[in-house]
Amino acid sequence: MRPILIGILASFFFAFTFVLNASMEVSGGSWIWSASLRYIFMIPFLLCIVIARRNLKSLFLEMRKKPGTWMLWSFVGFGLFYAPLCFAAAYSPGWLIAGTWQITIVSGILLSSLFFETIDTKNGPIQVRGKIPFKGLLMSMIILLGILLMQFEHAEKLTINSFLLGFIPVLVASFAYPLGNRKMMEVCEGRLDAYQRVLGMTLASLPLWFFLSVYGLFTVGPPSTGQGFQSLIVAICSGVVATVLFFKATDLVRGNMQKLAAVEATQSMEVLFALVGEIIVLSIALPTTLSWLGIFTVIIGIILHSYVSNQKQDLKEQSSMGV
Repeated sequence: MRPILIGILASFFFAFTFVLNASMEVSGGSWIWSASLRYIFMIPFLLCIVIARRNLKSLFLEMRKKPGTWMLWSFVGFGLFYAPLCFAAAYSPGWLIAGTWQITIVSGILLSSLFFETIDTKNGPIQVRGKIPFKGLLMSMIILLGILLMQFEHAEKLTINSFLLGFIPVLVASFAYPLGNRKMMEVCEGRLDAYQRVLGMTLASLPLWFFLSVYGLFTVGPPSTGQGFQSLIVAICSGVVATVLFFKATDLVRGNMQKLAAVEATQSMEVLFALVGEIIVLSIALPTTLSWLGIFTVIIGIILHSYVSNQKQDLKEQSSMGV
């Protein structure tokens, strides 16, 4: 249950991304700076944390072993995740992006067969290729049903152009984030903690953010003070706090595809948190009865997802003990 609670807390801080990106877009800020400034601002905070924990040297030693691998999966996990999300904010409202982002719940489950998980046997733990947890997939479909109910009334007001430019980038991001995260967990094999892994992936993805920054200077000019300040808040709340919490939660269930999928499903709470945030910050209208029905469906789906995950794990433990 602890990884689930940590995942929900992470989703609260992740919601700052959708609310503030929408706010920056409304005020005329470019998606280029929303994306690049977040990761550039994250580095000083993460460096201070890792140095204070005396873990910087071990991180650099780990990165030196496979620099190309770090750059590749950091580009996928951070670059192909956040740049498309910020790009989509220029064409779709925050609530739709947050809702579409929940496809990552299903994406994470479908990616399970690409990885190995640890199974306890009488002869000791062995590595087997992961299988798609169909019960978890069913629970995820309940969550997605809730998302559709929440977004149904709003979707009728969107143009095809806004939908596609807001949907396709988020679809790419929904696969890139769990793929990059899981690949880096596989590479690190538990040798690094969540703070080290986030800092390492941020540093490895810097070439992309510097490239975007230079491109932004020549195309849209420097960011405004307001966008810089909001990007700083996103960097702290979503980039540092939320990402570390989420990585911590996934580290706790590393090697168990069922529980990993359950932790990733907690991110559906971002829709609820983003909705509340937009009501407070952007003064959007209160949800209708249909939207509230969707919210409760999402919550029920998360509870069922957690129950199925823990039930399956309990059966495995009983089996390994000969119960």
